[in-house]
Amino acid sequence: MTSSTDLPWWKTAVVYQIYPISFFDSNGDGVGDLNGITSKLDYLKDLGIDVLWLCPIYRSPLADMGYDISDYLDIDPRYGTLEDWDNLLKGTHERGMKLMMDFVANHSSDEHEWFKESRSDKSNPKRDWYIWRPPRYDSSGKRQPPNNWKSIFQGSAWEYDEKTEEYYLHLYLAKQPDLNWDNAEVRDAVWKLMKFWLDRGCDGFRLDAINVLSKVEGLSDAPVAVPDEPYQNASMCFANGPRIHEYLKEMNENVLSKYDLITVGETPFTYDKEEIAAYVLPQNKEFQMAFQFGLSDIDSPLEGEDVAPLIYKPWKLSDLKDVICQWQTFKRDEGFWNAVFTENHDIARSVSRFGDDSTDEWRTRSAKRLALLQVTQSGTQFIFQGQELGLKNFPRTWGIEEYKDAASQNFWNKTLAKRTDTSVGAKFEMSDVLDNFVKKARDHARVPMQWNASSNAGFTTGTPWMRVSEDYNTWNAENQVKDENSVRAFWKRLLEIRKENDVLVAGDFEELVHDHERVFAYVRRLRHQVALVVLAFGNEDVTIQLDSLSLPWSSLKLEAGNYHNKGEVPISDGKLELKGFEGGIKQQQGIFVGDRPLIRLNCVPIEVLY
Repeated sequence: MTSSTDLPWWKTAVVYQIYPISFFDSNGDGVGDLNGITSKLDYLKDLGIDVLWLCPIYRSPLADMGYDISDYLDIDPRYGTLEDWDNLLKGTHERGMKLMMDFVANHSSDEHEWFKESRSDKSNPKRDWYIWRPPRYDSSGKRQPPNNWKSIFQGSAWEYDEKTEEYYLHLYLAKQPDLNWDNAEVRDAVWKLMKFWLDRGCDGFRLDAINVLSKVEGLSDAPVAVPDEPYQNASMCFANGPRIHEYLKEMNENVLSKYDLITVGETPFTYDKEEIAAYVLPQNKEFQMAFQFGLSDIDSPLEGEDVAPLIYKPWKLSDLKDVICQWQTFKRDEGFWNAVFTENHDIARSVSRFGDDSTDEWRTRSAKRLALLQVTQSGTQFIFQGQELGLKNFPRTWGIEEYKDAASQNFWNKTLAKRTDTSVGAKFEMSDVLDNFVKKARDHARVPMQWNASSNAGFTTGTPWMRVSEDYNTWNAENQVKDENSVRAFWKRLLEIRKENDVLVAGDFEELVHDHERVFAYVRRLRHQVALVVLAFGNEDVTIQLDSLSLPWSSLKLEAGNYHNKGEVPISDGKLELKGFEGGIKQQQGIFVGDRPLIRLNCVPIEVLY
């Protein structure tokens, strides 16, 4: 076993993301809360979690589910009180875990006191704390927004204020006005907010949309990519802007560097590796890791008229390989570190995207294979609530009324309005939109957690804020904790193995058989340890030729698998025969064989028979 004592604690950590409103309701009001999280700390500790990441729990109108903050220094009453947060922190620390917060720096709620002052009068001292501009007028004299930027949630990125007769910028919802980071007073105020939570005991931050703080000078129009649309994708005008690194270095110098923290920044609209590296490389002194969007957007169109995260684009295994391989090998010698994830609150369930959820058998096996894919990657592990249970997307039979997310509702309404305008009274079809939503909507990650087979999946004794998936009678935490063959038990075992073997945390990465569209294979190496991982995609059997490998096959021991019993090795005549979504980990003196994976000590090229 390789010691992990030479790695910073946050590099070996397993982070569990909690979406508080949907995690566990302790008081029967239908909404998850802080005391509900506290009551589940033993469940999380038993799974192997090191850090809890809470999505926003600050006071908020919940226009964007808490990412619209009206008071950064208090807990929303829906979730509890500051005292409840203190109790959660205490319980977390007593169990040897840490607690990180989600911090939203780009925008506040329009109900925040800062914005109320800002919009009250043009001469108010806080007017320049947000981004205000006078209107433009077209050739007919009609008032228009200051530029053609499209909001990430549809429509113009500008909202007109009747009282002061100017527009304010909101990259997201109109209820989320952007802060003016060019104003040093704003930056100083943000540092104080961050220090409030760190001094209270918070162990780190996930920094929401952190790369959009700096906008292009002059706020010029975005290029016109869709001529018949009044507003255009403007990410090139606000992502990775001209002063972004100045701001983040200042944040690090004034706040982050003064504490022993875990920090990860969300960096949307950014696919260039060098741009991501500028935030993460240690010598740049900004933050430790970035959530890059390559895997999140693998099934989304990124150019043309259909640029939208809610439109489904078929993907290939080679696409997935390209994303993972480029980040696993990127600037390792310079200290670049990955944030490894396949799920979060902004993307649909991984077993529905990258596996097969058509039957319970395929769902179980493919969920375990995806666990192996994630756990055998280098970087800090991030698991989203319910991922450890193999939870899937809710069914196509659910109507638009079940989709609560503002992004889903806005996209639906825009599409409906556009089709209504062009239908001239004819019946318009929207089933294709729901076909996309069932694959892509963020709502799938946000349904209540499935704790047991009681009413409402044990999430609440009241009426849940969002509909509970119908499969909770069989797919729930209570059942899986008791079942040694469950998806959760598999995750728990994999996390134990990862913590015992640093080759899976920090080993070098080399891909094999890149062009094969059914097998993803790679090698991990660290000092005396070498691991070969072979992952089969699809529910058809695959045979891998192994007779060219000089390994002590008879002494390999299966530690965890989703087909074979402990100790079995499915090898015959030098061939490893793998069933649909088969998975396992074998170990001997640093040797592993994993999921349709095979992890081994001395590795040579393999031949895949197909």
